Amino acid sequence: MQKRSFTILLFISLFFLKSVSAQEGYQVKVKVAGVRDSMCYLANYFGDKQYLKDSCLADAQGSFVFKGKEKLGGGIYLVVIPGKRYFEVLIDKEQNFSLETDTVDFVKHMKIKGSQENTVFYDYLKFIGEKSKAIEPLRAEYESVKSDPAKSEDVKKRMAVIDSSVITYKDAFMKNNPDFLLTKVFKVTEEVKMPEIPKKADGSLDSLFMYNYYKAHFFDNIDLKDDRLLRTPVFHPKLEQYFKKLTLQMPDSINKEADQIIAQLNPGSEMFKYVVWWVTNTYETSNIMGMDAVFVHMVEKYYTKEKAFWVDDAQLYKIQDRARVLKPILVGTKVKNIVLNDSLGRPHSLYDVKSKYTILYFWDPDCGHCQKITPKLKESYDKIKSKGVQVFAVCTEVEIDKWKKFIREKDLNWINVADPELHNNFRHDFDITTTPQIFLLDENKNIIAKKIEVDTMNDILEKKFEEEKKK
Repeated sequence: MQKRSFTILLFISLFFLKSVSAQEGYQVKVKVAGVRDSMCYLANYFGDKQYLKDSCLADAQGSFVFKGKEKLGGGIYLVVIPGKRYFEVLIDKEQNFSLETDTVDFVKHMKIKGSQENTVFYDYLKFIGEKSKAIEPLRAEYESVKSDPAKSEDVKKRMAVIDSSVITYKDAFMKNNPDFLLTKVFKVTEEVKMPEIPKKADGSLDSLFMYNYYKAHFFDNIDLKDDRLLRTPVFHPKLEQYFKKLTLQMPDSINKEADQIIAQLNPGSEMFKYVVWWVTNTYETSNIMGMDAVFVHMVEKYYTKEKAFWVDDAQLYKIQDRARVLKPILVGTKVKNIVLNDSLGRPHSLYDVKSKYTILYFWDPDCGHCQKITPKLKESYDKIKSKGVQVFAVCTEVEIDKWKKFIREKDLNWINVADPELHNNFRHDFDITTTPQIFLLDENKNIIAKKIEVDTMNDILEKKFEEEKKK
């Protein structure tokens, strides 16, 4: 069963309160040759997705108007026409303008009235289109002569001239239009300029310098206080790159980086909401074991009544309760004791199990997956029990006869306990919503691994056994 994500529900239902003024509204007149009598749509980027903002019917001449009483949040929007074709427009300070183009080539035929930002935007797109056409034959030429050093070097020089002209164009644009949204977008896409690698005292190069410098300066060109960047396709990939490629995938490291970035944001801003939501949701739903510690950290620190004021009380309670459930069963945490009776009515305590490793196994004899996994676990257990391993198997259902029959038929020669009268709260304490579930505990009943497959458990234990041999 797929794990529930309360935070993703939060994003869908509540995430953004409208932060734009209702004074002037917006009106974007569009005419597209080649479109007639069809529904057209206005959508916007947000994070890594696109969201529908408006829709209207194009007339027989391909004319249609998007309009609303509230101004749109600044960003890059998409005008979508039939056939899932679209072109981009900038919407920021100028929210009353017109566009005219042709389905043959949106960029080439684009005419704009009333929007300086879109005029320069399409000037740039036309310039890039020209340079792309110019470089295509050079790439083909390079492929044909790349085995010849002299000829290939000549082609690379000609390609470099074109690349240089693009850089010069962008640099000039940013210098002349420092407040334009497009300038902010360009800066986000710029790579960190790296200095020379310094030498250490012994004359060798610092192998970690490049990584540390790149990471430290990663956000230098990204204005984290500019909410408009959320409504572009460039910010989210940077956020994801930083956390998933540049940050050590350990909860403590991720928590530290998240706190440092969030501290730079305006509290309650759209950027604040998005980054907090994205980190929280990403690591709640992560397939990497132990990352729920990030979720717990984020909820405890940021999903409070004061900091998450945009979240309604019911949703906030659900998120906080989810963190309360997960916190006691984080990797490295000592589990809560379980005291239940075996098939003969004798009580057994999890804490009384004296073994180097304890496999805490939650299962149901009626569960089809359990019926396959349990014999596999039994096979592994028979091989490793002599190495200080015990199984504490908790039946999650109440049909005692079925439970006893399964134990006999499969010769489950480990500790078998059940709670037929539902007196124990282990289902809540261990977040048991599906079966089977395997927790691997050390001798002090601290969680080594949780909710793992038998093969993963075997691999972990094998490494533990090897480490013990080396001691």
